[in-house]
Amino acid sequence: MTTYPLTALVTLLIGMLMLASGIHVGRSRVRYGIKAPAISGNELFERAYRIQMNTLENAAMVLPTLWINAAFISDRGAAALGAVWLAARIWYALAYQKEPAKRGPAFGLSMTAFALLWLAALFGVVRIMLHS
Repeated sequence: MTTYPLTALVTLLIGMLMLASGIHVGRSRVRYGIKAPAISGNELFERAYRIQMNTLENAAMVLPTLWINAAFISDRGAAALGAVWLAARIWYALAYQKEPAKRGPAFGLSMTAFALLWLAALFGVVRIMLHS
């Protein structure tokens, strides 16, 4: 059986990022008095909420691409790009919470990592299809 320990580790860390962003939203609800199901009312809460939603939206694209890349190209390469994406998303979250206008470079890096993951995964899939 082929194993993907590095990709699995990055996946677990991405899961922790998603959990942490959810906890941050919950704490922000309490801190700023935003009762569910409201998602507006305090700018700092709204930033926390957008960080969580943006993280979930991006993770939904990255996770399958990460695993396709690991399976068809390389565990090490997939994990490395996944780690770059993860670090960039943490940077993004911190920047967005502090000053939303400064989140751009982190967003750009995370999307670059995603694009490279996607392109490598596509290459791997097409290569296998052509050699079948």
